[in-house]
Amino acid sequence: MDASVAANIDQRTGLEDLDRAACLELLARAPLGRLGVVVSGRPLVFPVNFTLDGSAVVLRTNEGTKLYAARNGPVAFECDGIDRMFHTGWSVLVLGDAEEVRNPHEVARLERLPLGPWCPGPKPTWLRIKGGTITGRRIPTHGRIQT
Repeated sequence: MDASVAANIDQRTGLEDLDRAACLELLARAPLGRLGVVVSGRPLVFPVNFTLDGSAVVLRTNEGTKLYAARNGPVAFECDGIDRMFHTGWSVLVLGDAEEVRNPHEVARLERLPLGPWCPGPKPTWLRIKGGTITGRRIPTHGRIQT
């Protein structure tokens, strides 16, 4: 194993620490994630479908708890993938602030992204999570790093 590969493995956990580029690549392929917000001092987590706009996570929503909380505090966004047969998997975490996209030109541009609502009902509000921090980890296959 070369030194650059070994440097990516956390010696305590055996997990591969993913760089920003690998995290963004995994985010781009994932259809579903979870948006974490805080309401009245308590964490809440909502499943959401999403897409990327550059390196920002974007999602659509409607009025309600999720939107209210995302507008008024920091958020966490997480997505992951697993392979049950080989006992491998990965997780990416985005920490940042969510902003409601209100500019009509920006909304029109976002409307062209491959993201439609999965649940019935209108989802007229676009949220963009600007990742102050994007981190990820992967369980290597049988002790080896996946490529």
